Amino acid sequence: MDEKKVVAKKKEPEIKDFTICDATRQMLEKARRDGVETAFDRAANMKPCPIGAESACCKNCSMGPCRFNSRDPYAKVGVCGATIDTVQARNFARMVATGAAAHTDHGMAMVDLFREVVNGHITEYRIKDEDKLIKVAQSIGIETEDRSVKEIATDLYEELERTYTQVEGEIPFAKRVPEKTLETWRKLGIVPRGAMREIMELMHRTHIGVDQHYENITRQSNRTALADGWGGSMVATEISDILFGTPTPVAVDVNMGVLKEDHVNVIIHGHEPNMFESMMVSVNEPTLVQAAKDAGAEGINLVGMCCSGAEMMSRHGVPHAGNFMSTEAILVTGAVDVMCVDIQCIKQGLVSVADCYKTPLITTNPRAHIEGATHIEFDDHNPQKCTDDVVIKAISRFKNRTAAIEIPNIRNAGVHGFSHEYINYMLGGSFRSSYTPLNDNIINGRIRGVAGVVGCTNPRIKQDWAHVELVKALIKNDVLVLQTGCSQISLAKEGLCTPEAAYLAGPGLREVCETVGMPPVLGLGSCVDNSRILIAASEMVREGGLGDSIADLPAAGAAPEWMSEKAISIGQYFVASGVYTVFGVTFPIVKETKFHKLLFEGLEEQGLGKWGFTADPYEMAKMMIAHIDKKRQALGIDKARDRVLRDMSDRRDIEAA
Repeated sequence: MDEKKVVAKKKEPEIKDFTICDATRQMLEKARRDGVETAFDRAANMKPCPIGAESACCKNCSMGPCRFNSRDPYAKVGVCGATIDTVQARNFARMVATGAAAHTDHGMAMVDLFREVVNGHITEYRIKDEDKLIKVAQSIGIETEDRSVKEIATDLYEELERTYTQVEGEIPFAKRVPEKTLETWRKLGIVPRGAMREIMELMHRTHIGVDQHYENITRQSNRTALADGWGGSMVATEISDILFGTPTPVAVDVNMGVLKEDHVNVIIHGHEPNMFESMMVSVNEPTLVQAAKDAGAEGINLVGMCCSGAEMMSRHGVPHAGNFMSTEAILVTGAVDVMCVDIQCIKQGLVSVADCYKTPLITTNPRAHIEGATHIEFDDHNPQKCTDDVVIKAISRFKNRTAAIEIPNIRNAGVHGFSHEYINYMLGGSFRSSYTPLNDNIINGRIRGVAGVVGCTNPRIKQDWAHVELVKALIKNDVLVLQTGCSQISLAKEGLCTPEAAYLAGPGLREVCETVGMPPVLGLGSCVDNSRILIAASEMVREGGLGDSIADLPAAGAAPEWMSEKAISIGQYFVASGVYTVFGVTFPIVKETKFHKLLFEGLEEQGLGKWGFTADPYEMAKMMIAHIDKKRQALGIDKARDRVLRDMSDRRDIEAA
């Protein structure tokens, strides 16, 4: 009798280990029943390369690839003689360059749109926030007194174009940088000239046989990253506010329960706001609404995902269905009648999942086609041609639905839209707008410090868990948290973006939140809106009492689940601006190398910030709080002072007296 080989079936990973989001978990269970694969499954089945994860390999020429041993990184060099430090610095620099290019290209597209609107070549959009236009122009030295909106706007777009094309000098928004911080940049030679030049030069330096000193490569990495944070990203945010309106707090529902079975559900996912703005017009077009009703729907339901969703949630109160790692899972509901995407953070795997449920996946941006998806080009000069067509396809899919519908009955309310301008007003009122109350309450110890918790979600770690646990630990220790991007959605799903969440905060932060009526977690928008955090940090310095540079502030940043090259560029521009920045999941450097020491210690010695790393959110909180306490001690405010928190009525009484 022949022996039969018995092959044990590989045990599937537990879905409960993938995510703490109940809606995503429910859909992953359905996906498994339906035989549909998602990024969570692929991550479980594809282990990361241990050499690549530490940037211990080089494939910049055809003499390699050359691999290094992280246990003994100096045991050998590459074929060309490159050391581990040169290789790591080059790989890190290329991540910075690519991430900066993504934000810079986005920002330049917004300047192009702004120019066409100002010159009357695009009439579908207009300047909605003239006050913001004037303030931005004034911040970079443009004369605004007794001038028309068109004159100011023309000067502004011409000035902001220098952010990208200038080859010498300093980018326009360098004028916003605190004086001492800018002085440090000038001393180190890292003030950005123009983004195109910085990215081009950094890529050139990483070519074989060019820049072969890790410190010099890192200097240009700083300059390029700053061209992103204080250039491309900041321009994108400011122009978006001018054209589409500056966010103010709005109550919004988040999570998959925002889908409606009896409506045509249109999901927009990506990063550029103009397509989403035009889609808002199309879904409210009377003829299309009637067409949806004729197809049997109660109406058209517009929902956002990822970063353009976060931006529209903050600006217009559009419901948000989930962050990056939920974009495949939501298609499994069967209720999505179209998913329309533009640029950045779009998984190619969406095509196969959408096909399983007969959901049209539509790309709209000429930069970002996906094999297997339908492409309908979006043109700013005639935007409704694209967005109307998308809605028509969604109505057709609703009329011909065949997939079983299962929508998680989970919605989480929160308050979002805390722009710099609104924070200024919220703290000081209409006539005394300032950061004085924030600075005062940091000085008197009620607020220990400020943390920016931002970034992606990553299937190498349980979705949302690190974000939530980190922020809970921070606010419990009286640290005010600013949020952007996918991290903001993680917190919103846990109910941490409501004023009621102040009960989880420490006594000092709770008192401030209850007096002002704000959440302990302030949602600022998309990942490009990290520039709002830079502006807030600069304003804290200008207000006084917390040092002369951003590096002096009792502040820290974190990206607990980062996954993209954009995140590395964001982290580097915060570090170069003076902020201690801690990343989770993994970090692309071999420990105990000279390059590692430069990023984790040396940059701070130069007067900048520094990097930190831990995958444990509790340890991350301890590291950030320790840094905040170190800065408080250096400022001489490490002991709380006996001061009374004044509310608006108290301050009016004082003024009247």
